Amino acid sequence: MAERGVDVLLVSVGADLPWLCGYEAMPLERLTLLIVPREGDARLLVPFLEAPRVVDRPDVFEMLTWRDGEDPIALASGLVGAAGTAAIGDQTWAGFLVDLTSAMPGTIFSRASEITAPLRMVKDATEVDALRRAATAVDRILADVQAGNVALAGRTEAAVAAEIAQRILDEGHRKVNFTIVASGPNAASPHHEAADRVIRDGEGVLFDIGGTMDGADGVGYCSDITRCVHLGEPPSDFAELYEVLHEAQAAGVAAATVGTPCEDVDAAARLVIDDAGYGEYFVHRTGHGIGVEAHEHPNIVVGNDLPLVAGHAFSIEPGIYVPGTWGARLEDIVVATDAGPDPLNHIDHGLAVVG
Repeated sequence: MAERGVDVLLVSVGADLPWLCGYEAMPLERLTLLIVPREGDARLLVPFLEAPRVVDRPDVFEMLTWRDGEDPIALASGLVGAAGTAAIGDQTWAGFLVDLTSAMPGTIFSRASEITAPLRMVKDATEVDALRRAATAVDRILADVQAGNVALAGRTEAAVAAEIAQRILDEGHRKVNFTIVASGPNAASPHHEAADRVIRDGEGVLFDIGGTMDGADGVGYCSDITRCVHLGEPPSDFAELYEVLHEAQAAGVAAATVGTPCEDVDAAARLVIDDAGYGEYFVHRTGHGIGVEAHEHPNIVVGNDLPLVAGHAFSIEPGIYVPGTWGARLEDIVVATDAGPDPLNHIDHGLAVVG
């Protein structure tokens, strides 16, 4: 905050709040606000009826409450005082920001992520351990899929997705973040929502799954993995496409060394796909950061010249999507370390053939 000339940090709903103080606020019309001055103690302003959900941590913050009928904006602005600059949570409801700017006309507002993102990007050993445990859990689920232990043919995508979601919870995750089950031509849509399409023999199925598992102090850390299977032997052109994808993903992981700019990691994976003639079908970045949120900084994308440092955690997930025909993606979570890239997912990267 001192480096960026920020007098006070204001954090409402979103991942910054539990990361900073261990409390995850409900996204309500009632204001919750963590107030962190550059100098002095942090205070957490919460609706009175939400106070029982807060684990009191007097070494971290002082909790203050407000009741229905009181004006939380007036209370918050009074606690902030005459701050010249304030960094406010990126996910704060727009209505609260509008009201705060009216109540604090002398304050210049900026994004809290300018303060928190550089800190959250670099995971310590405890955070990496939490990510590793979450990754190992989803590895077990998709290893079962690769082994043919999850029935696919004749079932709807939605039914399979529901089974996978339950397995995510059974493996110790607190919540399910997503279960993409995309069969046949549906796999050409990167964020396909599982629907009533029946999975058939002779086609591929893309699985992209993840959830949130509690780590230290009850703060959740995320898993995210993508693997593809094929019901029966794949046609030669799809097998060729997948081999290119496999090579591209491996190239991206290998490039993810400390000191390498994020955009160069993206380029390493993209070059393999471009050289094989599939470049137009790779329609997204190579990866995203992961931690308390499934998608956070740093992004592995063209234009991001941020060099990787030890502790950066991110996905490497190139994809090839041919509209109306098929698609495939291959994803691991990787941590940059001084000893080299450390993939957290370890199950087979090949195109599994299931009965």
